[in-house]
Amino acid sequence: MQRLPPKENFARFEPGFAPRVLLTVDTEEEFDWDGDFSATEHGLDHVRQLTRFQEFCENLGVSPVYLVDWPIAQSPMAQEILGDACARGKAEIGIQLHPWVNPPFEEEVGNFNSFAGNLPTDLEREKLMMLRDAITDKFNCVPQIYRAGRYGTGPATAKLLKQAGIAVDTSVRSKFDYSASDGPDYARHPLVPWWVGKDRTLLELPVTTVYWGPLRKQADAIFPALHRFQAAIGLLARLGLLERIALTPEGVGIEDAIRGIDIALDDGLPVIVLSFHSPSLAPGYTPYVENEADVDLLYEWFRQVYGYLFQRGVAPTTVQDIMGHVKV
Repeated sequence: MQRLPPKENFARFEPGFAPRVLLTVDTEEEFDWDGDFSATEHGLDHVRQLTRFQEFCENLGVSPVYLVDWPIAQSPMAQEILGDACARGKAEIGIQLHPWVNPPFEEEVGNFNSFAGNLPTDLEREKLMMLRDAITDKFNCVPQIYRAGRYGTGPATAKLLKQAGIAVDTSVRSKFDYSASDGPDYARHPLVPWWVGKDRTLLELPVTTVYWGPLRKQADAIFPALHRFQAAIGLLARLGLLERIALTPEGVGIEDAIRGIDIALDDGLPVIVLSFHSPSLAPGYTPYVENEADVDLLYEWFRQVYGYLFQRGVAPTTVQDIMGHVKV
């Protein structure tokens, strides 16, 4: 997925489908975002908050996609909450691979191997298949969508997903470059969905991030050149010349998100992909939510963002819906 797709691979949808919005939740364990990676030092205290969030989504008329990793898949509470929502057709469950907490444990745990795509192909395959089978068994559903933890795809990832019967990948975080941390570079990747390969059996659905400002048309050249110089990027944003807006409640304000939605729609993006991490549903587990007031703000972000999306005529969608309307 790290290769730029040719334009002939850009996906097209049946008339009347677009624009739509998909809500993805990186449903994962709690861990120290500033600490070392560990196979054992993590928690699941926030899982009980998934009940409130699911009820909130149902009241909005939104079916979230929970991208579940290994610790979550082993949680009886998560199995009950998410399994019930999935069985009622009010949510979907996909895969998120955090290799450092996912068996088999054969690699040295650390930053480089935290990107699943950096693992030996056989080990990446084993971890993926074990997680897929665990989700199928524990949640009584067959996952159809995948996200690599830390957006860490590699040269073999697409082939492995096709072998696993996965229909959609959503690992690409377009407009971001993680190469300085041994991760993938998506700085120049498009935002539109595309088919991975000529066989059209795997659809890439990038996480939505847009550029805003007078220089946004030149951003695909400017941002990659400055990605190691955060001060320069910050200066451009403060001057109102160029800003990168990720459509997430984590670190992105409501007004900025609405500006981002306007840009995405003006550019004709057929599917907007929202994302955030499930530990942000409780205070103290991510850098973005430190107290109960921050939790309330996260819910308010979703209320206002979805209110604006509905006002702009953008309907919620699901993985099943997307695959039912994409042209092969």
